Amino acid sequence: MEHMASHEKARKAMVERQLLTRGIQDPKVLDAMGKVERHRFIPENLQELAYADQPLPIDRQQTISQPYIVALMSEALEVGENDVVLEIGTGSGYQAAILAEICKMVYTVEKYPELLDTASSILREIGYENVIGKTDDGTLGWPEHQPYDAIMVTAGAPNVPKPLIEQLKEGGRLVIPVGDNTSQEMLKLTRKKDHVTEQRLGGCRFVPLRGEHGWK
Repeated sequence: MEHMASHEKARKAMVERQLLTRGIQDPKVLDAMGKVERHRFIPENLQELAYADQPLPIDRQQTISQPYIVALMSEALEVGENDVVLEIGTGSGYQAAILAEICKMVYTVEKYPELLDTASSILREIGYENVIGKTDDGTLGWPEHQPYDAIMVTAGAPNVPKPLIEQLKEGGRLVIPVGDNTSQEMLKLTRKKDHVTEQRLGGCRFVPLRGEHGWK
C-alpha cells in the first residue's frame, strides 16, 4: 500500500512539474498520464526512477520515452474517444496504455517479439482490452485495419515512410521523429485531400526505426 501511495504521489508530481510547466494542456492527455502506472512498464531495478524526467532503458537496447515526450506526442496526435490509432514501436507498452486511455482502439506493431510479449501481458494484466499488437516491420504500417485517425511512430526514421501516410484517413495525423541516427526533429503531418501539411514540434532523440522504409 505504501508503495502504491508513493507511486501515486510521484505520478501527480510528474504531471504538475514535468508536463503542466512545459505547456501540455490537453486534459485527456493529462488525465491519462496521471492515471497510467508507468512503474508497471519499467524493469524492477529502475523502479525508483519510474516517474523521473528521463527516458529509461528496457530490453533489446530500446527505451521507454521520457514522460514529457510521451505527453507531447500524445497531445500532438489530437485523438478522441472514437478514434482508431496505429502505433509503430510498442516497446514497453506504456505509450500504448496512454493512447488506450484516450481512444477507442490501438493497434501496435513491434519488431521484437519478446518486447511485444512482455508489453502485451502487462497491458492485459492492467485491463486494457482495446490494444492489439503484432510483431512485424512497422514501417509498412498495418494495412488490414486502415484507415487510421492517427499514427504515432516511437522510433527515429530517416524519412517519413510512405505506407504510413497512405494508411491515414483524410484529416488524419502522423507524429514521427525524423532525422539521422543521433538526433531527430519531431514532425506532425496531417493528410489533406491532395497534400500533406507539416508542423515541426522540436528536437528529440529516439532509437532508430528499423525496416524497409526505415534504417536498414
